[in-house]
Amino acid sequence: MKSVGFRSLAWGVAAFGLGFGAEAAYARVITVNTVQIFGSIDPAKISDYTDYMASANLYDGLANVDPQGALVPELASSWEVSPDATSVTFHLRKDAKFQDGSPVTADDVVYSVERLLKINLGPANLFAGVLKPGSVTAVDPLTVKFSLAKTFSPFLSTVPAIRVLNSKLVKANAGADDGQTWLATHTASAGPYKLKSWNRGTQMTIERDPNYYRGWGDGAIDEVHFLITNDEATVKSLAASGELTMSSQYQSPDTYDTLEKSGRFKIVKGVTSVAFYLKLNSKAKPTDDVHIRRAIALATDYDTIHSTILPGGDLTGPLPKTFASAYLDQPTPKFDLDGAKAELGKSGYAGQKDIPLKLTYVAGTKFEEEIGLLMQANLEQIGFKVTLAGEPWNRVTEIASKIETTPNITEVFFGPTYPSPDSMFYTQYHSKASGTWASMEWLQNPEIDKLIDDARATGDAAAQAKLYKDLQTKLIDMQSDAFLETQIVRHAMDKCLDGYVPVPMQ
Repeated sequence: MKSVGFRSLAWGVAAFGLGFGAEAAYARVITVNTVQIFGSIDPAKISDYTDYMASANLYDGLANVDPQGALVPELASSWEVSPDATSVTFHLRKDAKFQDGSPVTADDVVYSVERLLKINLGPANLFAGVLKPGSVTAVDPLTVKFSLAKTFSPFLSTVPAIRVLNSKLVKANAGADDGQTWLATHTASAGPYKLKSWNRGTQMTIERDPNYYRGWGDGAIDEVHFLITNDEATVKSLAASGELTMSSQYQSPDTYDTLEKSGRFKIVKGVTSVAFYLKLNSKAKPTDDVHIRRAIALATDYDTIHSTILPGGDLTGPLPKTFASAYLDQPTPKFDLDGAKAELGKSGYAGQKDIPLKLTYVAGTKFEEEIGLLMQANLEQIGFKVTLAGEPWNRVTEIASKIETTPNITEVFFGPTYPSPDSMFYTQYHSKASGTWASMEWLQNPEIDKLIDDARATGDAAAQAKLYKDLQTKLIDMQSDAFLETQIVRHAMDKCLDGYVPVPMQ
C-alpha cells in the first residue's frame, strides 16, 4: 500500500489532506485503536474526543478549523459579520450535497441549530444565551442568517461545533424525540465518510463516500476500522499481528517505543492545546477546603510525570500557552511535600489521620494508572488515605453528573473545541456548564461566572485579554485543578501512511 490520505482522524487533532484526484483502484483499509468508546454520533449530543472523532468524519459544518487554528470554509463558501457584530450571514456552497445526493440548504442549517438548542446537550452550552429559537433564519435557499441575542465575541470560532443535518431525512425518522433514537445509530450528513457498522463497546467502521462534494485526492482511505482497546498489551498484539495501522494518541511511552522498534511504525508527534488536569471537586469533602486542594497540587511530582510517565509541555495554569494574547505567564508548578504538609496544617482537617480521598482515572490507560499510584504514594506520606478507582470512560461521564458522585480527584484531558480561550473557560468553569466530565471542579462561583461572561461580551481585545488573565489568577488562587501538562499528541503510524497534519484544537 502506498501513501494514503485521511480526512480528519481524531477530534480534529489529526487530519489528512483532502484534494481532488482519481479514485483508488483498490480498497485502502486501515485499523486505528481508541482507548474509549464512542458515546454518541448524534451531532447534538457529542461531548468528548471519540465523539468528535466520529463527528469530524461523518458530518460537515458551515466552517472548520485548519492546522493553524484559523477558521476555514466548509459547507459555507463565505460569511459576513454585521458592523455591530450582532449578526452573521453565511453563504452556502452551490455544490454542497448530502450523502443521499440532495442539496444542502439554508433550511437544513436552521433545522440543525433549532434541534441542537431544543435537545440542549453536547455543544448546545456554547450558545446558551447567545442563540435562541428563531435566532437562525433562511434568507434564501443558499443564505442563512444568525442573529445573536447578545454580543458574543467568540461566536465565529464556535461555528465549527454546529454540524449540519439533512432535515428531510431526520424529520422522516423523527419519532417522538426529534430523531434522537434514529440518529443514535444512523447518520444524515454531508460528511466525507458513512457509518458502516458500530458496536458501541468494541468497534466502529466508517467508509468513504465516493461522491463527497469536496472531492478526494489520490490515496484517500476507503475504510477505517476503529477498535476499542482496554490495555496496552492489546495494542501491542494488534500491531504484532499486522492488524493495527495507527495507534490512538493515548498510549504509554513504552507502547510507542515497542511499536517503533518493530520497524513497521513511525512515531508522529504534534503540539496541541490540550491540557491534562487533576480535576478537584470543590464541593465534596475534603477537597471543598482550598488548603486541601493546594496540598494536593504541591504533592504532585510534575517532573516525574513529564520526564518518565507521560512526556508533555508545561502547564502553569488553566490556559495553555497557545492562547498567547490571553495567557498569564506564571511559574511552573513545583513538587513540594513540605509545602503540602504546611497547607494541610492550615486546613480544617489539620491533625487528622488517613484523610480520605478518591482518585479516579480511565481504566486500561497505563500512564493514568501510574500517575494515580504516584499521587497515592505522595499523598499518603502526608496524612491522606487515597482510594484509586480505574473506571471506563462512559462511567466517568456518568459519575460527573452529580456533586456527590464526582470523585475528589479525576485525571482528565481537556482541550479547546474552538479557537478561543472561552472554549477552555466556559465549559470547564462556568456554572451553566456544570454536570459534565469537563466541569468536575463544580466551582459554581459567581465571580468566575462574571469574568467569563464579561469576556464573552466585550469586543475590545485588550479588555478581553485582561479579563482572561484576571480569571486565570483567580482560578490558580482557588486551586481549581492541579495543572499537570499540555499534551504532545503521539501516534504510532504505519509507514504506509502519509500526509498527517495535526490540528491543534477541536
